[in-house]
Amino acid sequence: MTGHSHSHSHSPTSLSRTETLSLLSLSFACVVILFNTFQGDGEPLIASLALSGLAFAATFAMIRWLGPTFIKAGLKGVDMSKHHKKEIPECMGAICAVVYLLVVIIFIPFPFYKDIVAATSGGGNRDVVLHVEHVQQGRFLHRFPHSKLASYLSAIISLQSIAILGIGDDLFDIRWRHKFFIPAFASIPLLVVYFVDFGVTSIVIPVQLQPYLGELLNLGPLYYVYMAGVAIFSPNSINILAGINGIEVTQSIVIALLLALNDSLYLITPPYPHPATDSHLFSLYFLLPFLGISFALLWYNWYPARVFVGDTYCYFAGMVFVVVSILGHFSKTLILLLIPQIFNFCYSVPQLFGLVPCPRHRLPRFNARTGLLEPSVTPWTEDRQPKAPIAWGLRMLDKLKLLRVTLDEQGRFVETTNFTLINLWLVWRGPLREDRLALELTAMQTVLGLFGLFVRHGLARLVFREDNWGITGRW
Repeated sequence: MTGHSHSHSHSPTSLSRTETLSLLSLSFACVVILFNTFQGDGEPLIASLALSGLAFAATFAMIRWLGPTFIKAGLKGVDMSKHHKKEIPECMGAICAVVYLLVVIIFIPFPFYKDIVAATSGGGNRDVVLHVEHVQQGRFLHRFPHSKLASYLSAIISLQSIAILGIGDDLFDIRWRHKFFIPAFASIPLLVVYFVDFGVTSIVIPVQLQPYLGELLNLGPLYYVYMAGVAIFSPNSINILAGINGIEVTQSIVIALLLALNDSLYLITPPYPHPATDSHLFSLYFLLPFLGISFALLWYNWYPARVFVGDTYCYFAGMVFVVVSILGHFSKTLILLLIPQIFNFCYSVPQLFGLVPCPRHRLPRFNARTGLLEPSVTPWTEDRQPKAPIAWGLRMLDKLKLLRVTLDEQGRFVETTNFTLINLWLVWRGPLREDRLALELTAMQTVLGLFGLFVRHGLARLVFREDNWGITGRW
């Protein structure tokens, strides 16, 4: 370092002594826990928690170290919603994705530890002659759960595909309509494994409709179309509810925590082991490391952001949710947790499909005088006015407080606010500081998510005959 000292007494790319000691202690504790799991039964959930701690430490350090490298490579952006517009590294989701993939690959032996031990036990005494009955009851006939391993590996392939897409998008800025369907290709390994391994394409009909449609309705190939639809929607929906510091990461953390809570409900309630225990454990093995990398990223991306997450993180987060919900067999529960994203997508449709002009970025507008964010607007000119039905719709939305429309004396449109949930929130709440806006949106996501879980476990009994954690009551 040069003679002058920084206020933090370290360069912006190195970790402070406190941070280094904390990360080393965390890493050491996690490694010790990992080794201890091998002494016992190789408890995979404990191992997953330890690896998540290591993922946090690795992501935290690598984002700090690699920031300047990313800027040098041209992966940088300017934070528009600040007084001092300085360039900060972008595409940090790529670091998160790589750390995450390494961690879930290292984790592969843990869930299968017992099976590996069982399959290789007696290695030293193979020459001992055993009675036929003993052999048939013994562990030599232990069958390795290839289907479980296949679903785990297919999940990793899907996540690697989506990471490549996300990094490609960050590098080359692919157009929205071109990249919209790519997550469907990334979900093919998942759907193939689902088809071979589970193959259930029936849905339980609500009690009220059973007299007309029967108890189960087999959707056949349509079920796979529906799951591919979820795979397309989830990554894209997180990508379009974005644009202020921290919002992409906090919404992902909230959804991941609620999914983990949903999994825990199955693990702690009798009967144990629940028929769905395996698929919910599987879900936790993917969610815990994801939470590890996300908290590390949030440290840097929260207001005032020191890094941007990039599209890679948004796609990757959405795909993690798709993987756990399809292979954990609870894709409808995921939809209940994506209520704000679904609303934001439906609300954005007029601009996404060109009914109303759509600017390249629809971020809230930063007011340099007040330092607050205000809703960004689409301007209309005298010669470019909306067609009659669209004009009627815009006025209607204005009356319902779902849009803010500015008209001139002749009743012509001057400007309308952009169709995103973030802008709508600012229309309702008035100008807000960026971190306050992100906190309020996160709180809204949490409340609606908890309501979604309540609907799933509480109200589901009114619509479906089985108890919420009953065998056939799974979603």
